[in-house]
Amino acid sequence: MTYFARRIGFFVLTLWGAVTLNFLIPRMSAGDPAQAILEQVAAKDGYVDPAQLEAVRAMLGVPDASLWSQYVDYLGNIASGNFGVSYTYFPYSVTDVIGDALPWTIVLLGTTLVLSFVIGTLLGAWVAWRRNTGFDAVVTVGSSFLGTLPFFWLALLLIYVFAITLGWLPSSGGYSGAVEPGPSPEFFVDAWQHFLLPAAAIMITGPIGWMLGMRNNMVASLGEDFTRFGRAKGLPARVLAVSYGARVAILPNITGFALALGGLVGGTALVEQVFNYPGMGRLLLEAVGNKDFPLMQTIFLFSTVGVLVANLAADMLYGLLDPRARRKETA
Repeated sequence: MTYFARRIGFFVLTLWGAVTLNFLIPRMSAGDPAQAILEQVAAKDGYVDPAQLEAVRAMLGVPDASLWSQYVDYLGNIASGNFGVSYTYFPYSVTDVIGDALPWTIVLLGTTLVLSFVIGTLLGAWVAWRRNTGFDAVVTVGSSFLGTLPFFWLALLLIYVFAITLGWLPSSGGYSGAVEPGPSPEFFVDAWQHFLLPAAAIMITGPIGWMLGMRNNMVASLGEDFTRFGRAKGLPARVLAVSYGARVAILPNITGFALALGGLVGGTALVEQVFNYPGMGRLLLEAVGNKDFPLMQTIFLFSTVGVLVANLAADMLYGLLDPRARRKETA
């Protein structure tokens, strides 16, 4: 119980620190959101009318109270689920804006993350079992080389080949403007076509980290004394590979998968920017560019909480799967 109690206490303390930093960091940055909005629509001379500036500030509700008062209000709003109005998408609330973008990120990154984890972990276990063979050398060296290729280069290459040259798939967006979003076969087919290129760009390098991590961990676990003891007892090769090698080797991958899963809320800004995909990553870039404090804070908060919750779940699962972790806490 000590192991789990400490993990929960650390989670609560870290969550409070993350919420506080999430409040302070946007307010430490230079710039005025009302000024940024007016400059986007100002005339070519760049003149901003002071009266208009004050009117936009009042419209957006830019806080001018003391920092402590803002912090207290901020905690109260979080507790009540009120995240304010987006400066960029005024008069829509932050909750509505995120609600439109979040499903796109979950579908794209959730699908590719699960597939990358499963493919990479299984392939890494198989390569580790066949270590020091030609198959091991080809897969390890080839994946290491592929992993060094810049993502944006791979993405642009896919766009050039499949969207521009062959014309098989659309190059950007989440769906075509001619299709009405909704639960219809036409929309799902169109969204699927827009999904394929960014998903393929992620899947080219996505499984590599999981594969190399699983391979190295399993090679180490296969050299442990308990594996040698199992081999001396005459256990079948499949039992040694799965119950002795893979069971121990997969634990770090589970932790990494939980953290990556928790980070889905923040999205992958580079993927969504290159493909103009309407997810959380692109939304975050727009919020930063427009000094949209409520939207920035909420995205950062959701992303941080997601990572912390996933990390807590991984720690709990780690303690259940590996009794040695619990014994270290009580030693």
